[in-house]
Amino acid sequence: MKRLRAALLRLTGLFGKQSRERELADELEAHVQMHTDDNIRAGMEPAQARRKAMLGLGSMEATRQAYRERSTVPLIENTMQDLRFALRQLRKHLGFTCTAILMLALGMGASVAMFAFVDAALIKPLPYQNPTRLVEATESIALFGRANLSHLDYLDWKRLNEVFSSLDVYTGSGFLLNTPTGTEPVPALKVTDGFFRTLGVVPMLGRDFYAGEDRPGASRTAILSYASWQRRFGGNRDTIGKTVSLGGNPYVIVGVLPKEFHFAPGGRTEFWVTDHADDSCEKRRSCHNLVGVARLKDGVSIEAALANMQSIAKQLELQYPGDNRGQGASVISLSEAFTGDVQPILLMLLGGAGLLLLIACVNVSSLLLVRSENRRREIAVRGALGASPARLVRQFITESLVLVAAGSALGVAAADGAMHLLVSLISQDQMSNMPFLLGLGMNRHVLAFAAVVALLAAILFSLTPLIRLRLNAVQEGLADGSRGSAGTVWRRFGANLVAVELAMTVVLLVGAGLLGKSLYRLMQVNIGFQPDHLATIHVVLPEVGYEKNEKVEAFAAEALAKTSALPGVRSAGIINILPVSSNGNTDWIRFVGKPYHGEHNEVNQRDASPDYFKTIEAKLLAGRYFTNDDDAARPLAVIINQSLAKRYFPGENPIGKKIGDDDLTPNSIKQIVGVVADVRDGSLDSQLMPAVYYPFSQDPDTFFALVVRTSQTEQSILPLLTATIHQIDPRAGTVDQGTMAEHVSASGNLHRSIAWVVGGFAALALLLSIVGLYGVIAYSVSQRTREIGVRMALGAQRGTVYRLILTEAGWLTMIGMGVGLVSAIGAATLVSNLLFGIRAWDPPTLAGAAALLSIAALAGSYLPARRAASVNPVEALRIE
Repeated sequence: MKRLRAALLRLTGLFGKQSRERELADELEAHVQMHTDDNIRAGMEPAQARRKAMLGLGSMEATRQAYRERSTVPLIENTMQDLRFALRQLRKHLGFTCTAILMLALGMGASVAMFAFVDAALIKPLPYQNPTRLVEATESIALFGRANLSHLDYLDWKRLNEVFSSLDVYTGSGFLLNTPTGTEPVPALKVTDGFFRTLGVVPMLGRDFYAGEDRPGASRTAILSYASWQRRFGGNRDTIGKTVSLGGNPYVIVGVLPKEFHFAPGGRTEFWVTDHADDSCEKRRSCHNLVGVARLKDGVSIEAALANMQSIAKQLELQYPGDNRGQGASVISLSEAFTGDVQPILLMLLGGAGLLLLIACVNVSSLLLVRSENRRREIAVRGALGASPARLVRQFITESLVLVAAGSALGVAAADGAMHLLVSLISQDQMSNMPFLLGLGMNRHVLAFAAVVALLAAILFSLTPLIRLRLNAVQEGLADGSRGSAGTVWRRFGANLVAVELAMTVVLLVGAGLLGKSLYRLMQVNIGFQPDHLATIHVVLPEVGYEKNEKVEAFAAEALAKTSALPGVRSAGIINILPVSSNGNTDWIRFVGKPYHGEHNEVNQRDASPDYFKTIEAKLLAGRYFTNDDDAARPLAVIINQSLAKRYFPGENPIGKKIGDDDLTPNSIKQIVGVVADVRDGSLDSQLMPAVYYPFSQDPDTFFALVVRTSQTEQSILPLLTATIHQIDPRAGTVDQGTMAEHVSASGNLHRSIAWVVGGFAALALLLSIVGLYGVIAYSVSQRTREIGVRMALGAQRGTVYRLILTEAGWLTMIGMGVGLVSAIGAATLVSNLLFGIRAWDPPTLAGAAALLSIAALAGSYLPARRAASVNPVEALRIE
């Protein structure tokens, strides 16, 4: 057994190496001595005899290598030798090693982090059964490509379609939940009974909704999200069958959804309840508040489904010309409905990260080329001493693998940190609509992507030195004594690489400039009011006890009175939807006395209290604001915005004109009493829409926003506002307390995050490209030392040398800049929908990017130029 173990250890070559080397040396020396003795006996001098013996035996190193390969397992032994040698070489040139690893880590970290977002949003399938067969089915109008369905249209779609195996709808909602500590608003969704069956989701606990459980008069049931079950009920399985009070009505909990389930449009939905279609909106075909989710029949494409639904929409338009005029249909995949807004953003960021990775790889390749150039003589000597070309290739591969392994490990760690940083840039409201990002991390898809990037980098870095070195030209390498001639090919090739780097850097710089300028213009948009010193809070009243408008109106009046009496409060107002939120909650209007042909004049509809416009300091252009006399007992009044006045009353004074619904029913007729400057209802980058403002007291709602202008800091008044609402009615709920300035700023958060990320990519790319330019010019100077020395010896001034070197750098910069600017315009055109108030070929931005790159390139080229101008001709010629 001991002999067998010793034989195996000796065979592997991993142990007993020193003794084997001594035996080999002794044996070779014995052969040399034997031939030397024969030569001495033949009459030679001892030194001549030994030299002839050595020549007769050939390359001693080749003999040793052949012996080692016969006496060990070559692959293991050679790999270990190559690894040890690579580590010694990299440790010896620590500056090169650290620079290469850091560059690769930066590129990998950015690209892997961005891929993780793309994977979570666009690649990872939705957590539903066969999600590729799920679609979103909605109506479509000229103003909105994807518009809500009306309940009656939904019933007709469900009855008439030939392409869906099932079609269900949902609508956003919210309730006041009675808890032991008081009343608390909770987010909820109302769905039809087959909603989860359409998705292919089965509750992990309890049951799904029964068929018919969404009919008017059916019992009220609810299904919990997993997070709500854990947080509110402690994960107790006995929760099934319990009754909770939502909005003052009892609901029986019948199920709990799986932990991995999410539904992006629902955000942080806690309760899913059946929609009984028992409110006034769902009894009118003109009221649109539903979104459809359908499952395609086998063999039916999205295009075929769209054609079928458009045909049904056309049929309904003919059947109901008043309500369905211009109502088309939209059918898109459910995954596109969830991620359509973020898809171009993520792809753009992934492209930017890819450019950064490419720049980093080009830089590392440049460093490896420089290093291989400096090692030509070393490689030639090793080849002359018996190292085979394959062995030298393995050595380069091993060194590249060590670099890639270290850079990849550091890059993956950096990617993990970057993911957490980028997620922190996303606001909570935005994150609630992107639940697919909640599980962001190093999953197998991301690690596989990192492995592929590392493999490609390893191949690139292994082949790069071989492009320069001709391993079969050993004698040429040994005889090459001129560094200038040896580096000509590299200088040209390296210059081309740097030009590519600079071009990619220009693309990122222009992209960052355009996005930054777009963000600036976005934040300078005129919103039509003064957001400073405005505090906001949303109030939710329970359904039970506030069924009549008089009750809601009385609560609102008391809330305004008590809020206005608080210390530091200058004025207070109520609005049903805060400005800078979204265009929507629209109404169709018709003008008394103007021709009408059945068209839908769609406008934003808002309900405001008398002091609302005064509180937000919106400008009154004509007429008056609402007064306390504009209540339900008085003639109905309405205020319009400037956009509506310009579109429908061009060159006219709209004050005193009347508007109503499409049929001009008597109780819908309202008189225009005022015109206000446009208050931006939608997000900062959305279009201004015509808007009508009705007195809140004429149609009060149980959900509204309280807006308060203070003479002190807004944050200080928020606790008092909440306490005041609860003092009036402890059952009332409050949510989304904040400041108007924060609310407006949040509208630009996505643009801000994109600008910061692309700006970071551009800064890193600029740094890497300038490092690459510096390397090329510095190497060029080192190769042209003799030439520069001769020029200076013949009378060239330092200024001439400066111009010589800076001209070389200037040409590289100009070439890279020219290609980059053209590429940047093309890239910006592709993502022009992400820009606001700026063109893809904005001249100041292009000029700014070019100027920044020029200054950076000049700075990166100055040190090599200064070194060249400081060359001592005598020393340069002596060295050469």
